[in-house]
Amino acid sequence: MTEQVEEEKRREAVLRTFFGPDGRLVSMPARMGKRRFVLEQIAYAFEPGVKYTELEVNAILRAFWDDYVTIRRYLIDAGLLGREQGLYWRTGGYVDI
Repeated sequence: MTEQVEEEKRREAVLRTFFGPDGRLVSMPARMGKRRFVLEQIAYAFEPGVKYTELEVNAILRAFWDDYVTIRRYLIDAGLLGREQGLYWRTGGYVDI
């Protein structure tokens, strides 16, 4: 198998472990590699090129986990969300073209 296929299998296993059948997080991974997969999955909830208010971001993140403040901080720290003057936007993660 190629390295890319192995990485995708690992990603899928991590997502199955940390997301419940309802799409909500069961827990946040402690390891950064696994956490990155989880955060990238959450980042898909944000449309590239769209700016969101903090209230909109909080509402989107609350659908994944009650501690939306921590997830928001993790997304910013991971470079998946940008923030300036009270607005947020997606800055990373995979994008379908």
